[in-house]
Amino acid sequence: MRACLLPLLCLLIASVPLRAEEAAPQRVVSLSWALTELLIELDAPPVGAADVEGYRQWVAEPAVPDSVADVGLRNEPNFERIAALAPDLILASDQQADLVPLLERIAPVFHVESFDSGQDNAAVSRQTFLQLADRLGRREAALARLDQLDARIRAAGERVDDHFGENVPFVLPIRLLTPTTLRLHGENSMAKAALDAMGLVHPAPGEATDWGFVQRRVEELATFEDVIVLQIGPFAQKHALEETSMWRFMPFVQEGRFAQTRRVWTFGGVFSLGYLADAFAEALLEIEPEDGQ
Repeated sequence: MRACLLPLLCLLIASVPLRAEEAAPQRVVSLSWALTELLIELDAPPVGAADVEGYRQWVAEPAVPDSVADVGLRNEPNFERIAALAPDLILASDQQADLVPLLERIAPVFHVESFDSGQDNAAVSRQTFLQLADRLGRREAALARLDQLDARIRAAGERVDDHFGENVPFVLPIRLLTPTTLRLHGENSMAKAALDAMGLVHPAPGEATDWGFVQRRVEELATFEDVIVLQIGPFAQKHALEETSMWRFMPFVQEGRFAQTRRVWTFGGVFSLGYLADAFAEALLEIEPEDGQ
């Protein structure tokens, strides 16, 4: 389908003049949820963003202002809508890599590779935020926001430390997909990066992957002893899972070492670490410390 559309897209944007790159763009269109997040955290919301409703459903925080126009899907953005917004900068990630030459006919493109096993995803997102801030002339504001973020994550970790005392359990972050399958978030995930920054320990991070997770069967959770299993919400089939004998006899279920977070996104930019840390702390504080802790 995309191949068929390319000639039409070329005709559409051929009439859009190439724009000179500006030192501090004012009208930015973002085609990545993670980059949209960074713009909002920088107090520079985009004039247009890809799949705004999807962002509101899955990412949620920080909230997208009502003034932001939807420019289509992330993998198939609407070029006509983008051009109509007259942007002076377009933000794209690996999902739009093959579209960059076409997007550059509308405006300069700030293109980043978001998640990859060959990099530290959390560190790269932090660097991306600063690069974007430099592009928008907001370096000092960005550094201040990162300081606030770091303090926020430390405070979340301190709340957990105070609750459990000296013996804070290991924390295993998962996202249930079905009553039988899950994603185990480990090395190179934003979830583990949040745990690390909170001073908490992941019991089995494994090898780094592009997105920081591996898929597992739910019954494999029975092998984890003396850890808190932390389900990253939401999970629509929660009640169906809880009715299975397999789940009821899981050691961490029987011993009260299971918690579910509020809705929080695991594939965001650097500021998603703050939302993850707060959500993790809230859920962990619902678990009663063992006697003597």
